[in-house]
Amino acid sequence: MKTHYELIVVGAGAGGLNASLEAAGLGKDVLVIEKFRPGGECTWSGCIPSKALIQIADAYHHAAQFGVGPVDGRAVMEKVRALTLTAHQAEAVEVLESAGISYLNGEARFVDAHTVEVEGQRLSADRFVVATGSQPAVPPIPGLLEVAPLTNQSVFTMDELPGSLIVLGAGAIGVELSQAFSRLGVKVSLVEMAERILPREEPELSGILAETLAFEGVDVRTSTTAISASRCESKTHLTVTHEGEEKTLSASRILVALGRKADTEDLGLDAAGVEVVRGTVRTNEHMQTSTSHIYAAGDIVGPYQFSHMGGRQGRVAVRHMFNQPGDTMTNEYAWCTFTHPELARTGMLEDEARARYGENVRVWESNYSDADRAVVDEHTTGKIIVITDAEDQILGASILGERACELLGEIQTLKQSRLPVTTIRELVHPYPGYGEALTALSKRE
Repeated sequence: MKTHYELIVVGAGAGGLNASLEAAGLGKDVLVIEKFRPGGECTWSGCIPSKALIQIADAYHHAAQFGVGPVDGRAVMEKVRALTLTAHQAEAVEVLESAGISYLNGEARFVDAHTVEVEGQRLSADRFVVATGSQPAVPPIPGLLEVAPLTNQSVFTMDELPGSLIVLGAGAIGVELSQAFSRLGVKVSLVEMAERILPREEPELSGILAETLAFEGVDVRTSTTAISASRCESKTHLTVTHEGEEKTLSASRILVALGRKADTEDLGLDAAGVEVVRGTVRTNEHMQTSTSHIYAAGDIVGPYQFSHMGGRQGRVAVRHMFNQPGDTMTNEYAWCTFTHPELARTGMLEDEARARYGENVRVWESNYSDADRAVVDEHTTGKIIVITDAEDQILGASILGERACELLGEIQTLKQSRLPVTTIRELVHPYPGYGEALTALSKRE
């Protein structure tokens, strides 16, 4: 095996894979080092298995209307893993090698700014991209580690569905999995310290989604703080406080969904002179670290720990390091929580926009009931909120409803192209489609 490369990429998640493929496309000599297997957290314990579980749960949820019998939990989990493995084929080692990328399985650690060591072997490169991702954050709640809590890394390895589940944390992961497991017949309690679920989203829309979860049987507990955990016989117990009152919740398992921490430990970044600030690698708009030939991408950088953001960061890094035309990283971002209904967002919330622009803020709204397709599909629970400045330039948008993720793409296109929101009225949308809800946007009086 060679010992020197033009580029070494450490980590084969979204950031690392996009960086390596971009560099290989430029004819560069690339080595990817991955301690697990290509795909990263998104493929193996995030986006892909969770969406597989959500899709299966959705099918059971609708089939239940027609008297379908009990859920086969073992079959569900086997199906999730099978679908995950199928999705992985697009990023398997063979695919990377066919693109001209060398691959090495092992854990890399910098020994100096141009050298990493993997299993006792030293490898050097002209340039590096560090994209080692993140790990689930488990808070220091007394007794929590002793009850062996599930995280997104372990929940998809279960052979069976738990009879009951306490989900700690109502961010995207917690909310998605709470609904999915509940639809599969698991008794779910969702515990969130903040006043509402999905606290980064528009309050009105997260409130509607909370009502939907409760209607479907999820025990939603907001403004509730976990203070200790224990296990007795076959049950796991979580003691919580709410408005000064202490209570103990019990379930088969606890799932911790309280965010993620960048995987910067044991990388030897200090030996390479790479600055780490508050647990994440500091980069400029080109994804360049404090050591100019070392770049970073993905969850290790943040602030938005999404695969699509990591992928773009990886591409931006490679284009800059090899002097190719390309964008810098900007504040353009978008994401979606894949519940039913979906909740998608780009840019500012209304409160954020008013704090910055004051009275020069306009709010445009429409309801899903404005779209005939939503009416006949019986998916009228939903709303679109678009925030603009006084010239109708889009500052942010949130959509709760069926196919919200895809609808947000239209708004994101206008936003990044600096086109006013009124442009959407002139676009031809096939009828009957959910796009009709976009053309129905009107300014709030």
